[in-house]
Amino acid sequence: MRQKHIVIIGNGISGVTTARFIRKNSDALITIISDETDFFYSRTALMYIYMGHMKAEHTEPYERDFWKKNKIELLKDRVQSIDFECKKLNLRDSNQMEYSQLVLALGSKPNFFGWKGQEFDGVQGLYHMDDLKKLEAKSENIQEAVIIGGGLIGVELAEMLHSRGKKVTFLVRENNFWNNVLPEQEAKLVTDHILSRHIDLKLGEELDEIIGNEKGEVTAIVTKKGEKINCQFVGLTIGVSPNISWLKNTILETDRGILINEYLETNIPDVYALGDCAQFKIAPNGRRSIEQVWYTGKMMGECLGKTIAGVRTPYQPGNWYNSAKFFDLEYQTYGMVRSKLSENEEDFYWQHSTKELAIHFVFDRESRRFLGVNTFGIRMRHELMDRWLNESRNIDYVLENLKSANFDPEFFKRYESEIIERFNEKFGTQIKAKRKLWDLILN
Repeated sequence: MRQKHIVIIGNGISGVTTARFIRKNSDALITIISDETDFFYSRTALMYIYMGHMKAEHTEPYERDFWKKNKIELLKDRVQSIDFECKKLNLRDSNQMEYSQLVLALGSKPNFFGWKGQEFDGVQGLYHMDDLKKLEAKSENIQEAVIIGGGLIGVELAEMLHSRGKKVTFLVRENNFWNNVLPEQEAKLVTDHILSRHIDLKLGEELDEIIGNEKGEVTAIVTKKGEKINCQFVGLTIGVSPNISWLKNTILETDRGILINEYLETNIPDVYALGDCAQFKIAPNGRRSIEQVWYTGKMMGECLGKTIAGVRTPYQPGNWYNSAKFFDLEYQTYGMVRSKLSENEEDFYWQHSTKELAIHFVFDRESRRFLGVNTFGIRMRHELMDRWLNESRNIDYVLENLKSANFDPEFFKRYESEIIERFNEKFGTQIKAKRKLWDLILN
């Protein structure tokens, strides 16, 4: 009997995690195909390579001999088309390859919305290692840069360029940075922080066209309001889209992404999809149908690896969480804190009077059940927040035990007493923090 051959297209976190979890429970042949890099690396570390904090090899989570030891073949090549009926891949550089089961972990690509001049040299996104190499090659000749779009990649790119002394202009169409995601007070906090880092943040502004010279190099942009801004680099960071255009006219079912069920199965037997390129037909409870986040890709890979190895495992992501950094301002979110409250929701926002510290709780108005929290500059314990959400704890309980959630109390000054006092003033409650044994010893 021919040995089963599992082929994974894409060497990002989703594809590699799938391979790892297959190998834990199966001796099948595993091949990972990607034309981006020889080895898996952390995309979230691209900015630190540019800023000189890391070298490219430091972003590889596994030693180079990991793949041979675990009998996972890495093939640097590009799949140009797929014959789903015959289970064959047509490759750019290698011979045709057959598969028993196929995993599509194709990732995303930066959005280019057809702006005039977007083809000029010096206009790019920041998603792949190749994007970083292009930026590095041009950096010496960049004095002024413009970034379009107010997301996490945009603020990372702003910090990267600023770290090398470039003048950065940041165009954000919203009234505050990221206020399509963050509530107004928090978006204002982040906006003020970015401005304090000497970034020319232009709010309520959009790109109209990109201007270039006779050599095809970008020289300026023009905004919707008619302002011309000189630059030698334009970073387009208006989100990303599933990288599936080459599969649109096949028998594979697609919408914005590749359509999948809770087991990450597509409409074609033995073909799976996950990570940034996948779209759930029915989104997991309380989640989006497409979630392009590092940790969700990792969780999908764990589930799919088990399923392919014979232990059928549905994707059940649980409570939403995420973290990010806006220059020096750390951000965490647990549960659901939307930019606008729902009818059944109540909230409490506390911000330090002088420091860039804030916490925003959301809870159910009737039951007082804790629904979510955003924090800025205050680290919380993920496992505790997740447990309180799963146990449907009320907001009173969360505040009473808030000290327990402090991630590093020996390094971070406590503000729980002030937070609770403000909450009591707003809602007329008499909540008191529970004192732990260590507090009693100190006092």
